[in-house]
Amino acid sequence: MAGRELSTLLEGGAFFEGPRWHDGRWWVSDFYRRTVSTVDAGGHEQVVLEVPGQPSGTGWMPDGSLLVVSRKDYRILRRSPAGEITEHADLSGLARFHLNDMVVDAHGRAYVGNFGFDLMAGADPVPAALVRVDPDGSATVAADELRFPNGSVITPDGKTLIVGETAAARYTAFTIEADGALGDRRVWAQVAPTPELGPLAETLPQLEFAPDGCALDAEEHIWAADAVGARCCRVASGGKIVEEIPAPDGLGIFACMLGGDDGRTLLLCTAPDFNEEARSAAREAVLFTTTVDIPHAGLP
Repeated sequence: MAGRELSTLLEGGAFFEGPRWHDGRWWVSDFYRRTVSTVDAGGHEQVVLEVPGQPSGTGWMPDGSLLVVSRKDYRILRRSPAGEITEHADLSGLARFHLNDMVVDAHGRAYVGNFGFDLMAGADPVPAALVRVDPDGSATVAADELRFPNGSVITPDGKTLIVGETAAARYTAFTIEADGALGDRRVWAQVAPTPELGPLAETLPQLEFAPDGCALDAEEHIWAADAVGARCCRVASGGKIVEEIPAPDGLGIFACMLGGDDGRTLLLCTAPDFNEEARSAAREAVLFTTTVDIPHAGLP
């Protein structure tokens, strides 16, 4: 595996998540600064939206409206092209714990993951649901019994959704039906063994690969941040890791995205750890970029 040179794009974040490439700029959420920002190629940051409930995944509706996950109050916010902020959906009755990443399809349907349990308090892991939010804001459970549904991608033909199960070391695929329902559930990539569910202190050390934020490329490989391995991995269908980019010393990688004008720039969201108390108190998160061979494909 050839080494990749990392370039610093932006320093001084708290905990970057949900990176996207849209309209010639990077868009990124920061959990603990509670902001959604754009970052240009020169590293200049502009805050677009403040989200008191902590932002995570983002995506765009067909009319250009921006959807943003508001994690801790279980809401999806909608920012119109004119800048008006409204509540798009309330998922408090469907999500078992705080929301996290999201992918929005070409029809404006959003698929939203959640933790399922209080990770920061050390609660025992339990399965969670992936929730579908339709363009009118109505919400339903799209798939249940997922082990921490996290970063998701949709293939370029719009027919397959692949979601990372962080606590299961795997990616799970679904066929997207015409009405947005998910069917034909199957394992897309088992990257490492799935730990048995039990107390967090016993389960977490067994986890050898924890898929977090991710991106799909034109060869239908997934670039995946490994939340426990301080690396970003290019994963093939079936689970083989075909390339690995280690994080700089002292940092982990918790999300990634392909973008840039040619789709070959890989953005990495890094921080020393994912501990909420430590990250809230510091400004040590860094965005790095590197250039890869195969460009972005699909969504987000």
